[in-house]
Amino acid sequence: MISTDIAIIGAGPVGLFAIFEAGLLKMRCHLIDYLPQVGGQLSEIYPKKPIYDIPGFPSVLAQELVDNLMEQGKPFHPGFTLGERIEGLEKRGEADFVLTTNMGTVIEAKVVVIAGGLGCFEPRKPVVAGLEKFENGRGVNYMILDPEKYRDQKMVIAGGGDSALDWTIFLADVCSELTLVHRSEAFRGAPDSVAKVMELAEKGKINLILNSNLNAVHGEGKLETVDIIHNKTMETISVAADHLIPLFGLSPKLGPIEQWGLNISKSAIEVNVDDYSTNVPGVYAIGDINTYTNKLKLILCGFHEASLMSHSAYQYMNPGVKYTMKYTTVNGVSEF
Repeated sequence: MISTDIAIIGAGPVGLFAIFEAGLLKMRCHLIDYLPQVGGQLSEIYPKKPIYDIPGFPSVLAQELVDNLMEQGKPFHPGFTLGERIEGLEKRGEADFVLTTNMGTVIEAKVVVIAGGLGCFEPRKPVVAGLEKFENGRGVNYMILDPEKYRDQKMVIAGGGDSALDWTIFLADVCSELTLVHRSEAFRGAPDSVAKVMELAEKGKINLILNSNLNAVHGEGKLETVDIIHNKTMETISVAADHLIPLFGLSPKLGPIEQWGLNISKSAIEVNVDDYSTNVPGVYAIGDINTYTNKLKLILCGFHEASLMSHSAYQYMNPGVKYTMKYTTVNGVSEF
């Protein structure tokens, strides 16, 4: 049996930052993730995607951010159980929890933190004739793992959120031809990103097709063309493409979490914004998996939630005890 102070379900960026915040308060963390490596969506889906909203970093690659978070948490000696999914959660007594994975691993903890991002997720696929025929390496993908794969290639990106905009900006100088297709004239992404995409279109560096949807895909053995239909005129145009990347978000599935007695709304866990605790004492939810009024699904917000959660968790584990944080330096290395 593994014993720890805090069991963190999910080893994405928010869960990794919680190691540091909890460590400052002398609480040790053990992280469990169904993926075989840490980093969550950042490592699994877009490791080389640039991220622009991390304080102090005008731009940082997703995997680089994960590596930095791991380095930041290293002094606190966290434990990890990777490639396993939490199946059972049992509360024993007033403060102790026992978690069991699908592989039979048992973790005992005083506090449980759910930082599972979107939970178990899969990409939302558009209804497009012939789409599945070109999946699995034949031209249609739902995530970008290595941008260099698309160098000097013809690409169509579909979507109007941050991912579609960010990748369009990044790949404008990578692809030989890049077309962004969006169903309306209004984007869901950050205004600054929208402005950059519009500027790229004005300069002729990308093709921007608005008020349009994907209609069909064609090719002999691999993707060759993408048919795009205008929503109002119903006119269809065909665009040459080596690759099509529909970026319509992810469909979340909470899995076993739904059976743990937590208050859930629209596939997310309701929390108290004072400390991001759930309706079950000793269980917290931070990051994209939680919900509350004015919730923003940003890594930055998840970091804030991890900070407040850690202080509340300390008080939960040590009622009435005041805490202090001390920083020392030994041979140039910071210790906490």
